[in-house]
Amino acid sequence: MKILVLNCGSSSIKYQLIDMANDHAVIAKGLLERIGLEMGEFTHKYSDQKRYVQIPIPNHTAGIGLVLDALVNEEHGVIKSLDEICAVGHRLVHGGEKFTKSVLINESVMELMESLIDLAPLHNPACIAGVRAITELLPNVKQAGVFDTAFHSTMKPEAFLYPVPYEYYEKYRVRRYGFHGTSHKFVAENAAKFLGKDWKDQKIITCHLGSGASIAAVQNGESVDTSMGFTPVEGLMMGSRTGDLDLGVFMYIAEKEGFDMKQMNTLINKKSGLVGITGGKQDMRDVRAGRDEGDERCTYAFNMFKHRVKKYIGAYAAVMNGVDIIVMTGGIGENAWFMRGPILQDMEYLGVKIDMEINDATMGEARIISTPDSKVTVVVFPTDEEYMIAKDTYDLVRG
Repeated sequence: MKILVLNCGSSSIKYQLIDMANDHAVIAKGLLERIGLEMGEFTHKYSDQKRYVQIPIPNHTAGIGLVLDALVNEEHGVIKSLDEICAVGHRLVHGGEKFTKSVLINESVMELMESLIDLAPLHNPACIAGVRAITELLPNVKQAGVFDTAFHSTMKPEAFLYPVPYEYYEKYRVRRYGFHGTSHKFVAENAAKFLGKDWKDQKIITCHLGSGASIAAVQNGESVDTSMGFTPVEGLMMGSRTGDLDLGVFMYIAEKEGFDMKQMNTLINKKSGLVGITGGKQDMRDVRAGRDEGDERCTYAFNMFKHRVKKYIGAYAAVMNGVDIIVMTGGIGENAWFMRGPILQDMEYLGVKIDMEINDATMGEARIISTPDSKVTVVVFPTDEEYMIAKDTYDLVRG
């Protein structure tokens, strides 16, 4: 069974075609960017080859049409007919309180998703556009929605409620939802399995560290707390997002600069984080290089990121009354050994001991980086959100 996985952003589409019958092998994947602009970009990878073209992509339907055409193309296609696509799995960003697990998509589900647009106005419309496009182009193919927020729906009120007047939760469902749930679930379950443990009998802290970054406390197979909140802005310092911020600062800057809410939204989402502190560097490798060259602002950014991740690990160990496993994943978590080491050093109070030689030699592979006598096992484990989406889709389609 071949499943097409789609991740639709406001101006982009990521995709993978996964063969679940062949050890969930990825037989093609790619990225469409600059959708809706004068000229788009389309990268299609197949059989260790890559095809890149610049082409107008007016909307998501046109973009998905390009993907489907590429998959069956005589020169660079990987299937003979679109009939080989048995189902389509969509990464859906925000399910609110209405979706606590993955679902097969029908018209009633679409209506509920549209009612949640206010919770994720930048993301949900693109997700819905992707579903509508598949409905138009592959009308007989079943579709499933896998929600970024679903895994965190097990949080209790003390973790998800905000200390604002309760009426705003009742009226608008203002609360912590959390994101990256598909990734946190995948690495918690599979890293534990890699260690020969049952994740439902463990206290696990999962650190998804990349341009977008979040941490989750996973106890006995359930999310009990996570750093992202009502939106993906809260929590850790990120590539271009503020993370935790005193709301007084938000109001102060808005007043002093005369910014409206749209301008402030741009500031906290696109001009802050590593970008804001360094003056433009978003990639942690560039931040590290700047620090090593003596750039003061890069040094600040590097140390700020490290400090905030370390702080959340300590907080979630307190929430769960201990921790058995710490998982490092995401672009930074899997590859930036130069950041992992500083984060995990000086945590002897938790019983964390890191083998720095193994840490420094580990990039993009599943590997234990803690010492044999460490009370907490620390493991680098690559995430695979696309596989999780394909698996949930596969399970739903099979009934």
